[in-house]
Amino acid sequence: MENTEVQLDSETDLLPGVASPNIELPFEQLRAVVEAVIYVTDEPLSADQIATALQQPAARIGQVLEELTAEYSKPERGLTIREVAGGYKISTKPEHHEAVRAFVKNLKPPLKLSLAALETLALIAYKQPITAPEVMEVRGVQGAGVIKTLIDRKLIATAGRKTVLGKPILYKTTKEFLVQFGLKDLSELPTLKEFEELGRLSVSDDEVPGDGETVVEQAPVEGSADETAAERAESSVTE
Repeated sequence: MENTEVQLDSETDLLPGVASPNIELPFEQLRAVVEAVIYVTDEPLSADQIATALQQPAARIGQVLEELTAEYSKPERGLTIREVAGGYKISTKPEHHEAVRAFVKNLKPPLKLSLAALETLALIAYKQPITAPEVMEVRGVQGAGVIKTLIDRKLIATAGRKTVLGKPILYKTTKEFLVQFGLKDLSELPTLKEFEELGRLSVSDDEVPGDGETVVEQAPVEGSADETAAERAESSVTE
């Protein structure tokens, strides 16, 4: 379970999106917000911290925490909310630790691709169906090896041949592509710049890079001051 540091608004000292001070939230909404806040916070949160951040009466927060603790203690729940070091934290229940460890050991390793592969994948995703020569024209470099890598990873597949001289193979993304990037369908694709920004969160050096570029996980990394090939393609995405 990946956690995120909770930041308060610098002007209001409130959590972003929370109602103005002294306005009591409906109880069910408050319960949901408290549950979410505990979930995303690394350190245990005390009732006073939550009450201050949400600008809600301490008594209401205490009631919410009591209900959430009781709800998560039920045997059918795999997670628990418990007091740790004077605060509240969500974690897996101890009785499920061995099963969770066994499951994690059997997970496939994270998808890791070179920047060249990610850039090519972005082009195919936004311009599909597209041929290898068309990809090479945008990127400005040879990419046969990169396309083979994407096919081997089941991220792209052939989509027939283009009816032009030579009849080059067309490529499209696959269901595995949607799974790896958490997309319901292609309509949920972010913009090319957003697609590249995702890669900034997960740079890795575990694999030998392709085309002399760094390896990253799942999404392209935005280029430096120089314009990337994906950015060069952005103007033609909507064609």
